[in-house]
Amino acid sequence: MPDGTQMVRVPGTWSTIRKYYFYVGTAWYFRTFTFPQPEPGERIELHFGATFYRSRVWLNGKELGSHEGGYTAYFFDATPYLKPVNYLAVEINTQPSMETIPGWSGRDSPKPGRWYDWWPDGGIVRDVWLKIGAPQVLRWQQILSVVSGDAATVTDHVHIENYASRKTYVRLTLHIGGPDGAEVASSNQPLTLAPGPTVITVKLQLHSVKLWSFDNPNLYRLQAVLSGRHGESLDSLANNFGVRTIEIRNRQLYLNGQVVRLTGIDRHEDSPWEGLAETEGTILHDYDDLKNLQVTMTRPVHYPQNPRIYDFCDRHGILLIPEIPLWHFGASQFADPKVIALAKQMMHEVIEQDGNHPSIFAWSVCNESATNTPQGVAYVKTMHQFIKSLDPSRYVTYADDLLPLIKNPRDAAASYVDFVMWNEYYGSGHGPISALPGLIEKIGKDYSDKMVIISETAPYSPLTAEPRQAQRFRDASIGQELNLFGKYPWIAGVLYWCYQPYRSHAFFARTKLTVPVPAPRSAFGSFGFVDQNRQRQPIYYAFKKYNSPAKLNLSLTWPEGDNSVAPPGGFSVTIERRRPDQIPSYPLDRYQAVWQAVDKRGMEVASGEETLPDIGPPYTLRENWQPLTARIGGLTVRFWLYRPTGFLAAQGTCWWRPPIWRSGIWRCSNTQ
Repeated sequence: MPDGTQMVRVPGTWSTIRKYYFYVGTAWYFRTFTFPQPEPGERIELHFGATFYRSRVWLNGKELGSHEGGYTAYFFDATPYLKPVNYLAVEINTQPSMETIPGWSGRDSPKPGRWYDWWPDGGIVRDVWLKIGAPQVLRWQQILSVVSGDAATVTDHVHIENYASRKTYVRLTLHIGGPDGAEVASSNQPLTLAPGPTVITVKLQLHSVKLWSFDNPNLYRLQAVLSGRHGESLDSLANNFGVRTIEIRNRQLYLNGQVVRLTGIDRHEDSPWEGLAETEGTILHDYDDLKNLQVTMTRPVHYPQNPRIYDFCDRHGILLIPEIPLWHFGASQFADPKVIALAKQMMHEVIEQDGNHPSIFAWSVCNESATNTPQGVAYVKTMHQFIKSLDPSRYVTYADDLLPLIKNPRDAAASYVDFVMWNEYYGSGHGPISALPGLIEKIGKDYSDKMVIISETAPYSPLTAEPRQAQRFRDASIGQELNLFGKYPWIAGVLYWCYQPYRSHAFFARTKLTVPVPAPRSAFGSFGFVDQNRQRQPIYYAFKKYNSPAKLNLSLTWPEGDNSVAPPGGFSVTIERRRPDQIPSYPLDRYQAVWQAVDKRGMEVASGEETLPDIGPPYTLRENWQPLTARIGGLTVRFWLYRPTGFLAAQGTCWWRPPIWRSGIWRCSNTQ
């Protein structure tokens, strides 16, 4: 190894190494490894899950190629260059410019130098692996489904690459496994592959189909197997997918034919210990926490995510609007053919890699940029057409913070997308909260044929030196905002910013292109539902309360009316979904009720559980137990309402204490 190198773990980012925390520029990675002599006809590919930002790769002194973009996978053919002992070198550069994505902000200043609003986490930030196989490769598959009654037609576009120099006779077999793992459909056909790429389209039928939704995330798995003339395996590829219908009709969002109004929290891939190179443990912790906060939708943030995040959202039910990282781009950048070509490359890569995830229902092409200019409008139109040519099954949008300033709606790109996303911070950075109702009305009229999602907002508070007073304002503002947005049926979702404080160059100070922006001792922002170390903040619990999909009315019951001298003989709970004029609001399907009654010592005296019917109208559950004596010293009844995915949706508690004089004391609270 060259002198001065140090051992690092991959995936990783150099910003988590203290002395390189603020470093922007070029770094090198080196690795030696042994490899047996390839078999005749064998193909070996070197794959990178993601490297931020520009990379060049050498193997044994031969340059394999380069890649630009920090969040998507790529590969090179390593077959001709492998030796028994190999030397791999990777050059990575993080320097932004007016032509990189992300890059310098060009919206607010014609001169470069304003940083994008997250950290330049340089390095090999996702997995690296070698793929060994035949020259016939299953590169990717695009799985589409159309629902008809309780059946569905699944269309699989299988992309195959034949690197052999002549025609090859193969057999393509498809297997679909249902949510329980049992095979539900299959296909088998011989093929003659010419050299180069081939796309094979296969249709399969599913019966008694189980639909995917955020509360019942049923997943199917489609495995493609490519075999040779004599049955030998050449390659295989498997992807999960879900069967569901997502439609925008009458400015409302329909999931499987039912209107839904959803809430969520955006989240950066960022932590003090891992930065962008997140491990599975960090991802599972944070997304479990988001589900505990009743999140059913998120963007999730400004760039394509770690594949584990998409997998989690598929399995646990979170709808996603992934985005490519154009933030604060200006008119000149939108007019630059290099920028447009790079944006198309990034979108093509993310659709190819992640387009089968049922959690993804739309793609976003930029955030808070000059989409109110002719160049911005042209860019959005171009990307809309490009994405529809690749993925006609999903919607296309972008996030806009300039909508209140638009005089003629046709001058903004929001007129040309499938639905509007609006970033608003009224009550804090954008203006007084009193202006928000009028601006909502304006946007509703300006884009009268569009559904709207509030893609960023944050709990507001007036300027005050007293933190507790500010916290009370923020807590109350969540409920006030959700009530306000709920009055407008064309607002289908509200997403809050941001789950945790994340690192960003403070004040967006200008700098020379080769020198990183000086930042304060802590580069983390100040607001989050948790802090950067994932310790929950008071606002966490306020959001959880207002964001529950259900309302509970729990009370104790006595055999002969309210006779609180004797211990209660049971309880009654009425479970009600939030109304359609509220946010969040959606059907409660197959929720689970669990309850327990314990005496003063904590000993259980009764318990039970029940799978509830689908809750449209309010549903009342009553439970009774054997008569108890006052000697139990007290009784506490706890009731929990769980989603089918196992996450807690709401809870309530009642307690009773024996009489001191003539009557007992009992109280109930229903908390979400």
